[in-house]
Amino acid sequence: MTEPGPAPAGPARPARYAGLAGAVLLTVAGWLGGALPDIPPAGPWRAGHGPWALGCWLVGIALLVGGWWSLRRGVPSARWAYLTAGLWLAPLLAAPPLASRDVYSYACQGWAYTAGHDPDGVGVAAAGCPWLDAVAPIWRDTPAPYGPFFMLLAALAVTLGGDLVGTIVLLRLVALAGVLLAALCLPGLARAAGVPTGRAAWLALACPLVGVHLVGGAHNDAVMLGLLLLGLLVLVRFPGRPTPLLAAGVLLGLAVTVKATAVVVLPFAALAAVLGRYTVRALLRDGGWLAAGVLAALAATSALSGLGLGWIAGLARSGDSEQWTSPPTAVGVVVDYLREWAGREPAAVPVTRAMALVLLAVLLVALWWRAWTALRARNDVRQRVRRLAAVRPRVTLFAAGVALAATVALAPVFHPWYATWPLLVLAVSATRTTWFALVCAVATFLALPDGTSLARYTKAPGAIAMTVLVVALAGWAVRARRTRTG
Repeated sequence: MTEPGPAPAGPARPARYAGLAGAVLLTVAGWLGGALPDIPPAGPWRAGHGPWALGCWLVGIALLVGGWWSLRRGVPSARWAYLTAGLWLAPLLAAPPLASRDVYSYACQGWAYTAGHDPDGVGVAAAGCPWLDAVAPIWRDTPAPYGPFFMLLAALAVTLGGDLVGTIVLLRLVALAGVLLAALCLPGLARAAGVPTGRAAWLALACPLVGVHLVGGAHNDAVMLGLLLLGLLVLVRFPGRPTPLLAAGVLLGLAVTVKATAVVVLPFAALAAVLGRYTVRALLRDGGWLAAGVLAALAATSALSGLGLGWIAGLARSGDSEQWTSPPTAVGVVVDYLREWAGREPAAVPVTRAMALVLLAVLLVALWWRAWTALRARNDVRQRVRRLAAVRPRVTLFAAGVALAATVALAPVFHPWYATWPLLVLAVSATRTTWFALVCAVATFLALPDGTSLARYTKAPGAIAMTVLVVALAGWAVRARRTRTG
């Protein structure tokens, strides 16, 4: 079953200008009550310009999501998609940090590094960052969970920016560069996987999560995704060639040294590196060149920054917050409610999170094996090499996107911008898109302009609803498997 083709120009025009109006309203909401350096004591929607800020934010989000959703199955052309996405992003460049205070953590971590402290070993409070008041309280005492390459970028922003405002501006420009790099890679990846370029560009770039969080919030996920897509593009264009494979490995390694999440893609990237017949020998040969590039990037950035691999330990602190937006956390919270009702101590959340990580490991192995066997099935000598070359990008990219989606779903914590990880890869490889586009649309509504998560105010009902959804999906999966087996 294929999805409808390009949308006619008539319905596209209202969607374009509705999204633009939404972006302008979000910028206004940002200045009225966004994530400004001084933290509002009771939330920006409760005092001063609060009602106006909240009203502009909710209407702006609704317009952006509505415009994006209405054209998710096709746009007039790829050029139209790029121009419209750029039109929506432009107002957000003039906004203060939106929907998150993480960019202030980046600034303080960069300052700590330039001041001679180890951001992987101490929190920004202990380092004495002068901008500490702007950092969210929960992250003031935690070490940085980001890799050495991003620490170098953050330190550069601090050095060139001088004060907090200059640093924030430069960090947003770094995030914008990551989005632009991803935008350059989308057409080549979409064509390689046989996906309409216009639809891929629209899903990836016009998605409100990209504008609000990657650009407006200046999240370093944008840099990770830009490097990740560029590495994948090199792989699908030049498989089996040592020099491009090394270059692709370096790009993927740099993505890992921004955020460790990118490591999930590496096994599937090794499949994309193979040229010709899929054999264990070919996988070790071509995948070896790729692995060499990844290790070179890790070694070079660790040595250049002097930070080594200490940042890996900081990843353990990313789950300090408990929100129902993470399915395993939601299930644990509901179990704890039942334990408290029975008079027992609540201790289920760490258990459900550990079980989810084990399940994730099993799923990643199963996804890789399924992609490997699918490609091996096309090794028949009667099949033309050209046909295998056409199948390889679609299989490997889609498997990588699903792996990222599973990582997001089973992680101990979920923030709205995490949904952009699978979004950009699935946009260039998936035939059916509603299943992940719907998640992105809903996730856009989860944050307020100052970075407050709505999950904080809906813990009990949200956890129960998420648990019911998890149980329903698990039951559906079991029934579907039994039906196929029968």
